Amino acid sequence: MLLASVAILAIGGPPAPAGAQPVSLPDPAGGADGFGIQLIEVPVSRAEDPRARSYIIDHVRPGTTFQRRVEVRNSSEKDQHIELYAGAAAIEGSAFTASDGRAGNELSGWVSLESASVDLAPQERTAVKVTVAVPKAASKGERYGVIWAQISRPPTQQDNVGQIHRVGIRMYLDIGPGGEPPTDFRIDGMKTVPGSGEWPMVTAQVHNTGGRAIDVGGTLTLSSGSGTVKAGPFAVGTGVTIPPGQYGQVSALVDQPLAGGRWNARMTLFSGTVERTGEGQVILPGAVAAPVKSDAWGPLVLSLSVGGAATLVLVIAAVAWYLVRRERNRLRGGARPA
Repeated sequence: MLLASVAILAIGGPPAPAGAQPVSLPDPAGGADGFGIQLIEVPVSRAEDPRARSYIIDHVRPGTTFQRRVEVRNSSEKDQHIELYAGAAAIEGSAFTASDGRAGNELSGWVSLESASVDLAPQERTAVKVTVAVPKAASKGERYGVIWAQISRPPTQQDNVGQIHRVGIRMYLDIGPGGEPPTDFRIDGMKTVPGSGEWPMVTAQVHNTGGRAIDVGGTLTLSSGSGTVKAGPFAVGTGVTIPPGQYGQVSALVDQPLAGGRWNARMTLFSGTVERTGEGQVILPGAVAAPVKSDAWGPLVLSLSVGGAATLVLVIAAVAWYLVRRERNRLRGGARPA
């Protein structure tokens, strides 16, 4: 029996047909067993693109062959046998989704790696060349895939369940003649919805109006109608990937107490070097006060205004005076007061 433990991680790196150069990138993202994989070249044309530092993003013509180098690292204190291969991926439900196991697609079939596996000593790292050969007959459009680094643990006598841990680098490869399609998007329809806990969320619809898939992140700020009160910025959740021409939803948790009512909302989103801002109005729910514990008189007294409380005091004094006078007259045998 084999149990697969899978993680697609945003780790450093990029691509381009030519002019790639080594750059300083974050440490490779580590797997559950202390290993990682990372690109160690960024195309000059994408050197300022933060998204290109995380994923292989490129546009090439049919018949193009290009190479990239990845670095595989063993960050554990034991020897590691790490398998390397390309796998299929797709964008489903506004999420970049990798296929289980070693399932492939058109893009993964164009990828070959210099080594199918590496054996690394503790804290050792090594570079591996990745070659992408696009056929001349390749049709126009964007393809998605993953370069995987994987460690497999077979079943043992003590544990009859095997394990697979893998980490990978996403691939966004666009094929077509001419220049690269533009990246663009629009922010629509901001509104407030209940969150998973006590705080509300502000959501927005994002329309990818460009020709490349986008990975959206950003911030939300709120201000009162007069602009005197401002709140935020609140982080927009990551993990939303939208293919060309499609819609996706982003959300930000409003995790601080704010007065209920209408607020001006400003959401700033980015994908790579492209940044867009959307504005609108949202209605935050009013705060709910906790119930006040009191005795039987508590609700009555708390519900009275200052004038009502004074009236109540006068009524109680008049009733007490009347009862005292009546008792005195009874004891004296006199007439009861009217």
